[in-house]
Amino acid sequence: MKFSMLRSGLLCLTFLWSLGSGASISKRAEIADQKMNFDDKFRQLEELLPTPNDYRTASGAPGYRYWQQQVDYKMDLRLDVKNQRISGEEIITYKNNSPDSLYYLWLHLESRSRDQSAGRVLTQTGLDEPKVSYRTLRNILESNAFDLDYRIESVTDMDGKAIPHTINDTMMRVDLPRPLRPTRSLSFKVKWSFNIHDQKAMGGRFGYEFFKEKNNYIYQMSVFYPRLAAYSDAGGWHNKQFLGGGEFTLEFGDYEVNITVPADHVVAATGTLENPSSVLSSNQRQRLSQAKTSSKPMYIITPEEAKANEAKGASGDSKTWRFKADKVRDFAFASSPKFIWDAQGLKSGGQDVMAMSYYPEEATPLWETYSTHAIVHTIEQYNQYTFDYPYPTAISVNGPVGGMEYPMITFNGPRPEIDKKTGERSYSRRTKYGLISVIIHEIGHNYFPMIVNSDERQWTWMDEGVNTFVQFLAEQSWEENYPSRRGEARNIIDYMASEKQVPIMTNSESLWQFGNNAYGKPATALNILRETILGRELFDFAFREYARRWKFKRPMPADFFRTMEDASGVDLDWFWRGWFYSTDHVDISLEEIHHFTINTQNKEVERSFDKDQYQAEPESITKQRNRSLNRRVERYPELSDFYNRYDRFTVTGKDRKAFDKLVKGLEPEEKALLQSKKHFYQFEFANKGGLVMPIILQLKFSNGSEELLRIPAEIWRRHSQAVSKVVLSDHELVSATVDPFWETADVDTYNNHFPRKPYESRLQVYKREKSRNLMKEMAEDQKAEAKTSDAAEESTAKETH
Repeated sequence: MKFSMLRSGLLCLTFLWSLGSGASISKRAEIADQKMNFDDKFRQLEELLPTPNDYRTASGAPGYRYWQQQVDYKMDLRLDVKNQRISGEEIITYKNNSPDSLYYLWLHLESRSRDQSAGRVLTQTGLDEPKVSYRTLRNILESNAFDLDYRIESVTDMDGKAIPHTINDTMMRVDLPRPLRPTRSLSFKVKWSFNIHDQKAMGGRFGYEFFKEKNNYIYQMSVFYPRLAAYSDAGGWHNKQFLGGGEFTLEFGDYEVNITVPADHVVAATGTLENPSSVLSSNQRQRLSQAKTSSKPMYIITPEEAKANEAKGASGDSKTWRFKADKVRDFAFASSPKFIWDAQGLKSGGQDVMAMSYYPEEATPLWETYSTHAIVHTIEQYNQYTFDYPYPTAISVNGPVGGMEYPMITFNGPRPEIDKKTGERSYSRRTKYGLISVIIHEIGHNYFPMIVNSDERQWTWMDEGVNTFVQFLAEQSWEENYPSRRGEARNIIDYMASEKQVPIMTNSESLWQFGNNAYGKPATALNILRETILGRELFDFAFREYARRWKFKRPMPADFFRTMEDASGVDLDWFWRGWFYSTDHVDISLEEIHHFTINTQNKEVERSFDKDQYQAEPESITKQRNRSLNRRVERYPELSDFYNRYDRFTVTGKDRKAFDKLVKGLEPEEKALLQSKKHFYQFEFANKGGLVMPIILQLKFSNGSEELLRIPAEIWRRHSQAVSKVVLSDHELVSATVDPFWETADVDTYNNHFPRKPYESRLQVYKREKSRNLMKEMAEDQKAEAKTSDAAEESTAKETH
């Protein structure tokens, strides 16, 4: 047999060859047309992900040879409020835990990005349209005029000997006098200074806010000091330039920081305050101690004390605040004479934590009501889904920056509006929930990326998107019907259907629609993964495992994807591929429904069924109009015969005998099948958006019962454009709905229904504006001028008399 098959094949090939080249090409084209156009939405991601190794395993966990560097800082900072300048001297101790010898170190100089020669400034694009807001115009003008005067004054070893260094835009390379071998450490000094900009005018992640009425400032300072770039197994030196979008990639270390500020200033910073007796009154220190066990926020610096502090004004004296922070990747601080300070203690596992808020009088009563409560709530909620918050403080500071995060300290902007006439403060619903949400979001960033230390400059979604997802969970536990902006599937559909978008797995600096791409879409994807794909139990375990594995380590996207699959036991490559690597959207259309019932083979039953179907058909328009015809057979009854008395649905004895014979030849179970009263419904689905998802199908039947089917996404594995599904029921179908709870981000819910629903909208009525009447406008101007002139003459006449 094998031989004959092979011979047959050879004969076939010979025959094709003898036809000549033209016929052969034609035949090949015919064969090609018969091939399947297979779009494999379930293709595995291994071809895209990096190969597992001893540092990062195939399960998504750190490998047994995983390493990361450590960088410790000792800094002396001085805030010069007279000249709006900050200066610092720092000792950096770098420990090389890698297996590589390092010949140079790279440092970030992000604050240099405001220099007129910086790539961030030079690569800014033009206006989208020929109009601009006052705020944007001010930003353009102020930024163009601003003199950063950024100086690296020295880079030396511990003996004061200069170390060669090269500044390349927002990076600085320090060339080591000798290679830094594995396990060895190196300490060196950097001295620097630059001018601080007006954040309210120029924007950005740090700067000052000037209060004209009181002639004082709030300073929020971050990314201000030269910081070591990360060096990792996955990317070597992470020395991508700072262009304003992608944020920070840093190493963990210990910080000791002295901050010298005017004597009337209060300072909030990363870490714990080491010298409270030098900077706080005895009453304030006592309140700070009491707050550790308080069940609600209490004042450390009261509104009255803050007001008195503002009234003092600058004296020229200074104070030094000392802070210490261990195992953090960055440092930030805020300073002002305006701060009210409240605090509340809480337990996080075995760690005592102080939740603290700093804000000016202008932020009351909104901040004193919600800020510290929001901090405590965030830690309580995030602990449930990740790990216990490990740091001793968590701080929210009101100032010019709308929302930014650093270890243990966050900058948050929303404030009440102040009536300029009455001085009364009020706030909108949007401002209230905006404040609560931004505090949850920024405090939440302590978990992602301040502890789960992802590469922000490369992959914004790994901190912003993941954090926005947990923020959504925390918001929903604040109050019922909390107005979350992101997280619900229905809130992302406009973006998913839009044209100007790129995949989530796009570098941070190349993103379109930054907020939707890096925050909204990944947060929604994870919520769908939790609610619809995996279920809460599997998802929560896997997500917590990811956070636990990579706590105080540096995960990459592959580590997240692999951990979620490894810990849930579910192949999710199709989900990552669709949601993170493509711009496909969800649009599953219910195209058709076919209704089947069992053909009994009994002509008595089947021809009656056929007759009912026939009679149920609409009468044609021709028949309707022919009802009054005087037909020949009616006029001549003798023309009516056998076929006028019996129609094609008539059952004969032959039919009955054939059915009896059929039944006798059946097994008992086969006879039972023929008597089944089941309704068979075949649903035809079309994938119009390209993104495969589970099909959630809600069915309602004639007896009032309902059924909800959750068909896994794998139904699309062989046919990604169209699939069918058969559903059995004892009752007739009344309606069917795909995605009835709007949980898959389906962009067109109108094609999800049987029967179809009309598109609901509102008709806008408007009045056409009148065209300009120049003659009328000029006449009104002349009347106004004449009236003004008459009034002036009358006033002059009265003065004369």
